[in-house]
Amino acid sequence: MGEVFAVYRRLAGAKLRADLQYRASFAMFFAGQFLITFLDFVAIAVLFGRVTTLGGWSLYEVAFLYGASGVAFGLSDMFVSQVEYVPERIRLGTFDSMLIRPVSSLLQIVAEDFAPRRMGKVLQAAIIFGVAAAKLRIAWTAGRVAMTVGMVLSGTLIFSAIWIAGGAACFWLLEGQEVMNSVTYGGNFMTQYPIHIYGAWLRRLLAFVTGTAFVAYFPALYILDKPDPLGLPSFMPFLSPVVALVAICLAGLFWRVAIRHYRSTGS
Repeated sequence: MGEVFAVYRRLAGAKLRADLQYRASFAMFFAGQFLITFLDFVAIAVLFGRVTTLGGWSLYEVAFLYGASGVAFGLSDMFVSQVEYVPERIRLGTFDSMLIRPVSSLLQIVAEDFAPRRMGKVLQAAIIFGVAAAKLRIAWTAGRVAMTVGMVLSGTLIFSAIWIAGGAACFWLLEGQEVMNSVTYGGNFMTQYPIHIYGAWLRRLLAFVTGTAFVAYFPALYILDKPDPLGLPSFMPFLSPVVALVAICLAGLFWRVAIRHYRSTGS
């Protein structure tokens, strides 16, 4: 495991140094990511200009969800979303060269295309999260602090698992990239709001299929001391780390299966 992280650090470091060779471009992309994702929160603010609560949640409570989900998604986007380019690599034949190297193909993809310039969206979400937490005057206890840290880490793993599973599915799906983006970016959008405002089938999908309800919603119930309108067990917020570990393990297994069944394009 230590060797894996060492290889990742070297590959990602090389990519970072290459990006910083063009500092103006790096800064512009960083700022663009910050501003574009901030527009998502502007839409939420406009919505609350029409209503005072959304499913019993105030603007700052929804902002708390938005920030937590945004930080988790932004981190996974920065470290793992490079798997969305798997279809292009397969089509161009460049993926084959990864299979003959003594390093995991997944590790090569996420490290070689490491995107630190996407940190802009993480910073934006973190600011919204911090402001919302301050406005809500949360009574911070050791349990709530631990839940908050676990929420971000678990959310990052859950979104990463979705990226990896989507990348693996691209070995079979002709238009896999579009499907993957609809699940990843769509999942991020859905987690910005309390899930009980959605229909029953969508709530079940988010909670028991994709697991994205465990990114922010369930942990936020505990942190904000809010009742669950769905009447689910009170231990649900504590399952986020479990869901995250199961998800990332299943995604890794799915990737291995996909690689095992991969047939070169010959190009």
